[in-house]
Amino acid sequence: MTPRRYQLKKEAAGVVMGHHPWIFRDTLSSAAAVFADGDWLRLVDGHNKVLGFGMYEAEGAIAIRLLRRGSVAPDAAWAKERLAAALAKREQLAKTTDGVRLVHGESDGLPAVVVDRFGDTLVAQSYARGADALTRFAARVLAAELHVPNVLLAPARRRKSREAEPVARTLRGAPPAVGSFTEDGVAFSVDLAGGQKSGAYLDLRALRRTVRAMPLSGARVLNTFAFSGMLGRCAELAGAAHITQVDISEKALAFARAHHVGDPARHELVAADVFDWLPAQPAEPGYGLVIVDPPSMTSNKQQVPAVLAGYRKLYKAAAPLVAPGGVLVAACCTSRVERAAFKRVVTETLGASFALDQDLPPEPDHPVSFPQADYLKIFTFRRRT
Repeated sequence: MTPRRYQLKKEAAGVVMGHHPWIFRDTLSSAAAVFADGDWLRLVDGHNKVLGFGMYEAEGAIAIRLLRRGSVAPDAAWAKERLAAALAKREQLAKTTDGVRLVHGESDGLPAVVVDRFGDTLVAQSYARGADALTRFAARVLAAELHVPNVLLAPARRRKSREAEPVARTLRGAPPAVGSFTEDGVAFSVDLAGGQKSGAYLDLRALRRTVRAMPLSGARVLNTFAFSGMLGRCAELAGAAHITQVDISEKALAFARAHHVGDPARHELVAADVFDWLPAQPAEPGYGLVIVDPPSMTSNKQQVPAVLAGYRKLYKAAAPLVAPGGVLVAACCTSRVERAAFKRVVTETLGASFALDQDLPPEPDHPVSFPQADYLKIFTFRRRT
């Protein structure tokens, strides 16, 4: 693809000269209106000096995702260098699991490109039309380098488009409908038929390890927004006597029952809307562990106050259910809610009865290289005895 020339306004040029990977739409000139969604651009300043290269997005707040700074155009050699660097970051992690995010978009220098490994299958997805070809290239290179036989490709979703949603397709091999991977010797299953939205949530690895290490022998556990039940499985392995798992999706719970329940007698799977179910529970402390990890609830800053109010409602309802000495897990998975704001809201909601126990850091395969990449926050709070 031959990049098209675009002269940046001063503010946008400053972004390219800095460290942020996105140029926002409100900093563009009217000349950008001629570009099509997915166009690659050669970005120049007022003196026609090439500052870098990026890909154009026709809709949304992000107008240009930076590919490469400087005057040298991105090519196959550049992409392979980025992929090699990404693999090097994950070298130690790969010794403990074959469930790894191999490429994490902008934080690995490959904007809008995500490649996850689930055992013998790679699942690749682009988050912008201009990254589709780059995503296919990355998946092929990684599959060959790591000797992974199967590759599933999920192209970018199109905002506000009348086109049918792109369907995940096989790029290599014969990906199974249900894949698997191991993590510290523990086997987990993945709904590969769901494409990138497999429910595996590789970014929750630190939480899975934390739950498995908890002294839960004989304890009751409540896992809300349970989805495919991986955290419930971890609680079972930690010795929990009874695990209640709640999710609105009956399909997700059926997958959990089929793949992540070892002893059915220790699991209760409840299909319900957590936002309604949790406040309706009697305030009787008895759970040694309560996990509240809702999905992302906002796509723009204007919704943040309402989302924070939703978090307050959830954690206010969850707090009385935690037994003295027990643990409450509070998680947020949207970059629109800043870490400090989320921590403050949960701390204030729980009050003096709880003390912050842990702030789990991002996993090495989900590096944070700019503010918006810090989307996942996981805190554990312990109820005072």
